[in-house]
Amino acid sequence: MTELLTLGEPIVTFASTDVDKGLVDSINYYKLLGGAELNVMIGANRLGHSTEYISQVGEDPLGTYAIENIEKFGVGTSYISSDSNNWTAFQLKDRVSFGDPKTFNFRKNSAAAHLEKDVIDTIDLNGVKIAHLSGIFPAISDTAKETFEYFAQTMLKNSILTTFDPNLRPALWESKETMVTTINELAKYGNIVMPGIEEGEILMGSRDPQEIADFYLNNSDITQTVIVKIGPAGAYIKNKHDETGINVPGFKVDHVIDTVGAGDGFALGVITALLEGLDLTSAVERGNAVGALQVQTPGDNDGYPTLSELETFLDSNK
Repeated sequence: MTELLTLGEPIVTFASTDVDKGLVDSINYYKLLGGAELNVMIGANRLGHSTEYISQVGEDPLGTYAIENIEKFGVGTSYISSDSNNWTAFQLKDRVSFGDPKTFNFRKNSAAAHLEKDVIDTIDLNGVKIAHLSGIFPAISDTAKETFEYFAQTMLKNSILTTFDPNLRPALWESKETMVTTINELAKYGNIVMPGIEEGEILMGSRDPQEIADFYLNNSDITQTVIVKIGPAGAYIKNKHDETGINVPGFKVDHVIDTVGAGDGFALGVITALLEGLDLTSAVERGNAVGALQVQTPGDNDGYPTLSELETFLDSNK
């Protein structure tokens, strides 16, 4: 039985190995598989949880590569369909010695952007405990947004806990205003909403964790908990009807290699801990730990630990 579901688009990434040369001047690249929602499933599986990934790829070499590698990661592919008329999304990613790498996406009119909502009715929900929602998939097309909303509504109708990560990707939206309005509407489907402070500033005008939490707690009757990611400092938790929240400190990292995948690592840490029955504070501590491990590696999900690696890291940081 599947414990965890998500809906997303796998991205075949051609990552530069030429440090600080930029996408124009880089000539050496290697191929890997990413995608925010997929990263969460990969990390959850690595920690011993059963997952299914709902998506669509093209009938092309990159689509075959995506499915084969998703299977290698142990993530379920029962609900990944193939589209003979549209292509599999991919991106270029540069390599930097400091800060966030730049990417350039080739995903307009991709196969995943044509995923119809009918697929949601074919999903076996027996045993599913959590569905993870991300603001990326509904950004890629109107069809994807419709499928996303139907997926979220179906999960809530079946009393499945939903987590929502805004995962802002301005390049995918027609305007900042559309992004802000749409993401805040979609956040209403999350029982747990997990924005970062930078996202809070864009989406509701504040970097204050409590103000961000209050905004999303008041945004929807469905939302019961908001966890605000505050970078190296950790995260802030607030539940509906609580006057104040709590801070959960982060972990010191001596050398940050690549920040990509850290937010997804945080999400999978929280989600897997909740699947295991841990309390919310312990879940956020795990999220902080997985995020700290991920920023020390160059790939999108290379730093996600096994359970024994996670326990070793937590023990060494007590």
